[in-house]
Amino acid sequence: MIERRKFLKQGLVAVGAAAAIPAAMASGKNTQGGSFYDSPSTIKNNFDSPGIFQGMPIRATFLDEVSWDIPHQNWGVKEWDRDFKSMKKMGIDTVVMIRAGLGKFIAAPFESILKTEDVYYPPTDLVEMFLTLADKHGLKFMFGMYDSGKYWIANQFQKEIDLNLRLVDEVWAKYGHHKSFAGWYMSQEISRRTKNMSKIYAKVGKHAKEISGNLPSLVSPYIHGVKTDQVMSGDKAITVKQHEEEWDEILSNIEGAVDILAFQDGQVDYHELYDYLCVNKKLANKHGMQCWTNIESFDRDMPIRFLPIKWEKLLIKLEAARKAGMENAITFEFSHFMSPNSTYLQAAGLYDRYMEHFAQLVK
Repeated sequence: MIERRKFLKQGLVAVGAAAAIPAAMASGKNTQGGSFYDSPSTIKNNFDSPGIFQGMPIRATFLDEVSWDIPHQNWGVKEWDRDFKSMKKMGIDTVVMIRAGLGKFIAAPFESILKTEDVYYPPTDLVEMFLTLADKHGLKFMFGMYDSGKYWIANQFQKEIDLNLRLVDEVWAKYGHHKSFAGWYMSQEISRRTKNMSKIYAKVGKHAKEISGNLPSLVSPYIHGVKTDQVMSGDKAITVKQHEEEWDEILSNIEGAVDILAFQDGQVDYHELYDYLCVNKKLANKHGMQCWTNIESFDRDMPIRFLPIKWEKLLIKLEAARKAGMENAITFEFSHFMSPNSTYLQAAGLYDRYMEHFAQLVK
C-alpha cells in the first residue's frame, strides 16, 4: 500500500503541476504505466504529453431524486431537461436512477408497492420523466430497485426479494418499450457487515436480466474503510487483504446476476484508494464482471454533510481510477455536486474545472 507520507510529498505536488498544464496538453492519449504517484520531475519532463494526474472521464451518473441524506432540488421537467443537456455536454452517456423508492416515498405509482406497503402516493411519475428525457437526449437509463428500509435490516431478505421481483415485472411491462431502457441497478448498498444482502443481488438480478433479454445489472457496494460511519464511530477499518478475501466470497455468490461492479470510492483515504481499486479490478475479472468506479463528487472530509468535493481531490481519485484500469466511472452524483444548474453554487465551479481539464477528451 502507498504510504501516506510518500503520497503527501509526491502526490500532491504532482497534482499541482498537472493542474498547471494547459488544457490543450491534456489530450488523454498518454496511457503509459509506472507507479501511481510518480515524481514531479516526471511531469516536468512530459510537458509535450498529458500530466501524470490526467484522470479518467466520468461517463455515468446516478439520479438521486428519492433521496436519503442530501436535499431535494424540487426540479420539474424543465429543470431536469436542462440538466440532461449539461450531462450530455460533459460526456455522460448513462444515467442510473438510484432507487425506485425508500421507505414511504416512491418514484412512481408502482402498483406492486402500493398494494402491499405503507407508502405515500407520488405526485409525479419520475421513471417516465427520466426515461422520456433519456430518449430525447440519447442517454442510456438504468432502473434502481426499491429499498424498503426495514425488511433487509430485520434480516427478512425474502420479503425484500419478493417485493422487488414483483416490481421488476411491473416496471418492464410498463416502461420496457423506451429505447433508453438499458439495465438495472440493485440499490441496496452493502458492505462486509451486510454481506447476507447479496442474496437480494443474486435473485433479483437474475430475474431482471431474464425478463429483459439479459440487460446488464449494476451494484455499488462500499469498502469498510476509515471514512465509513462505523469506523468513525470506533470500529476498525478493513485492510486491503481482508477486503479482497471477503469480497471474493461475496462475489462468488452473485456470479451471473451482476454484470457491473462499481465500488464507492469515498470511504478510504486518497493515498489508499489505488490499492483498493486494483483489488476491485482483480475481483471483477475473476468473477466475470465489468469493473467501474463510483466516483463520489461530494466531500466526506467536511464537517457539513454533504458539499461538492474540491476539484483537486476529485482529480486524485480520477487518476487513481485511470491507473488501476477501471473500465468506466459513474459519479454520485452529477445534479447536486457537479452540475452548473445545481442549487450548490460550488458545483458549477467543479463543473468548470472538470470541463477545462478534459477539454480534449469530451466529445
